Formats: sequence, C-alpha cells, structure tokens
Amino acid sequence: MFDLDLSAAHPLTAYGWDDGFAENFTPHAGQGFVPGRIVRVDRGRVDVVVPEGEGTRTVLADTALVATSDPMRVPCTGDWAVIDLENGLVGSHLDGVVRALLPRRTAFLRSASSKRSEGQILAANVDHAVIAVSLADALDLGRIERFVSLAWESGAQPLVVLTKADLAGGADTLGYLAADAESAASGVQVLAVSSATGEGLDVLTAVLTGGTSVLLGQSGAGKSTLANALLGQEVQLVQAIRDRDGKGRHTTTTRDLRALPGGGVLIDTPGLRGVGMWDAGTGLARTFSDVESLAEDCRFHDCAHEAEPGCAVQEALGSGELPVRRLESYRKLLRENQRIVAKTDARLRAEIRRDWKQKQALGRHMMERKRGPQK
Repeated sequence: MFDLDLSAAHPLTAYGWDDGFAENFTPHAGQGFVPGRIVRVDRGRVDVVVPEGEGTRTVLADTALVATSDPMRVPCTGDWAVIDLENGLVGSHLDGVVRALLPRRTAFLRSASSKRSEGQILAANVDHAVIAVSLADALDLGRIERFVSLAWESGAQPLVVLTKADLAGGADTLGYLAADAESAASGVQVLAVSSATGEGLDVLTAVLTGGTSVLLGQSGAGKSTLANALLGQEVQLVQAIRDRDGKGRHTTTTRDLRALPGGGVLIDTPGLRGVGMWDAGTGLARTFSDVESLAEDCRFHDCAHEAEPGCAVQEALGSGELPVRRLESYRKLLRENQRIVAKTDARLRAEIRRDWKQKQALGRHMMERKRGPQK
C-alpha cells in the first residue's frame, strides 16, 4: 500500500504533493495503486513521476482507461493521477496504466481555434502562470491582457516576465516598457529579466520557489532560454540567435514538467501562435477592473459606453484617465469570449441575436431621426 506520509522528506512533496491531493487519493490507496504526477504527454501515453523508496522514478503509463472525447478532460501535464504499476498491458512495454485523474485545482485553458467550439487545456494544477514577453519586439499590450485574463480565469496567479531586458536600450527605456506592461496587467507583478546577463533571475526564482509554474508565450519570446536559466541546465534546445534582433527560434515541442533546483516545478510549453479566449468572463473582469469600476458609475446599468448620457467610461476617455486602446482591447476580448461561449450555450446565442436585433432597430431609428421627416 502507498504511504500517505506528508513529511517534508516525502519524495512527492518536491513535485507539489500535499494534504489536499493525499485526501483525494485516499479512496485509491488501498487498491495497490500509487499517485504520480504527469510530467509529459505523448499520443496516449504519459511520463509520470511516482514514488520509489525514499526517492522517485519516472514511468511510462498508458491512458486508455481514462480516454475521453472531451478535450477538457484528457490527461495533461501537471495532472495528478492514480497509477497501477502491477497490472500493465501485456506486451505493451509500458510500466503501468493510468486508472484515474485526481480533481484539478486549476487549469489553464484556451480555445483550440477561434472557428471551433472546442477548448484545449495547456497545464493543470498550476500556482503561477508566467507570461513571457520579449523586449526584442514592440510590446503588444493587447496580447498581455489576453494572457493575463486567461491566467486569472485558470485560478493561477499571473506573472508577466519581460525577457531579453538587455535588448531594451537602457534603464530609462526599460522602466517605460515595464510601466506600459503594468498598465495592461493591473494587480500583476511585472519583472524584467535577462537570461544573457542574469538580471532579475534571482527575483523570479524566489517567486517561483515551492509551487508549480507554467511558462507561456509566443515563439521567440525567450522561453526556452529562460527555462534553461531557471532549471540550471540545458534542457531545452535553443537555436542560433540572429545578431540583428536577438531572436532565437523556439524549439520546445511538448509540455514538460521539471523540478526547479531551489524547489517547485516548472512546466515549459511550446510557443503559442494563437491564444483564443475560453469562457474567461471572470478573468476579463479582473484584468480590466479599471473599466468595470468606471462602468459601475454609468447612469444606465446596460450602458454600451458609446454615446449614452451619463457614461462614466466615455467621460474617462475624454479626460485621458482611460486610454482608448484599453477600452478597445476590452471590447475586443469581450466579443471574442462571448462568441466562444455562445457556441456551446444556446440560451446565450439567443440573447446575442436579440441584442443585435435591438441595436439594429435602434440604429435605423436614429438614422430616421437624423434624416428628418420625408416629403
């Protein structure tokens, strides 16, 4: 039987095992199974870290017993699983079988495609969502807001890391860029780091120690280099950097979970070309808390913040308190999130159609008033 002892020396503690997961595993403990954390997923098979004596080992397990057509429930890097090491598939050359997945505390989700009503889970049971943004390129504040919204929705604590700080062009410029990033990520810590010089890595390491972190960002954001720096070894291949812009090609192809030298674990992910919203209403509200707070002071509770009298949002735009870009980004992400939710929610689809018809009718009415009586 697996020992549920949770002393600091327990082998799984380094991978995030605690009282909560132990309690969820209790119904399986008397059946000869062991818990394990999935560190890699590859075509129906997973690499899992399981306890062995006073240490751990990584085993290869089959996921056929937990196979599902629901992409939100498939085994994912970061999941805790119930592993059967004694009754593997005969002739499969596997070490065991995944019998069940333990309940997830958090899950980072995105839409698999803006044209499909299907979500994708990128990482499970994450404490920190580290959003890597390269300073070798112009800051895309809208993308930062998108990532931060999804991170808040996941249940993880977002953290924006401005990579390649040595390419920013000096301390003053770096300060301006960090301030811009902070304006797009209200309430989120923003750190500037350089894997080349080591700047900021000590602070980032301290933040990530002891928990599970997922590293997210576009290709070329410096994630592989940053992962190598945090892990203290060359575990991710980074192709040659171009002299003209300091960019290296991202070569991470799978989501891998690895232990950090000072404690905690890191999940590195492949570069994300697109990050679609996925039912992130709560995350959007938190990311754009400034806009939402202003909207509470509007005269009408259903104010569209366009030309209504007593609109606090429009007043803030006029005074410069709220940047136009910020409101446009908020509207864009809200529309996208609404479309995604509507694809799986018939009631919401009907509400959207009704709202659209009302706006069309109002538009026709306003045009008729503008034209005046027709002779």
